[in-house]
Amino acid sequence: MNERTMKEMQNAVDEYIGQFKEGYFSPLSMLARMTEELGELSREVNHRYGEKPKKSSEDEQTIEEELGDLLFVVICFANSLHIDLDEALRIVMDKFNTRDKDRWTRIEEETE
Repeated sequence: MNERTMKEMQNAVDEYIGQFKEGYFSPLSMLARMTEELGELSREVNHRYGEKPKKSSEDEQTIEEELGDLLFVVICFANSLHIDLDEALRIVMDKFNTRDKDRWTRIEEETE
């Protein structure tokens, strides 16, 4: 498996987008694409785990593919705004580990 860091993923997407004259879409268009991809992911999850079975005429997509599409657009959005996703995640994790540290019930560690 070819594991990549977030920085490597951001660089790979930037190299891909950089080969086209159009470049990144505007932030509003990017947000619309992100919403579209999230809707497609929601549809797949609903087909698999919800009450709405897929029609026989609908193409088979996987949750993995839809998550990949969403990740690609999120990376495009971050790149277009010069946001380092490693730093963005660090900020969010700091928030969860401080403000929300007692919000959920922790798994008890077994003592021997």
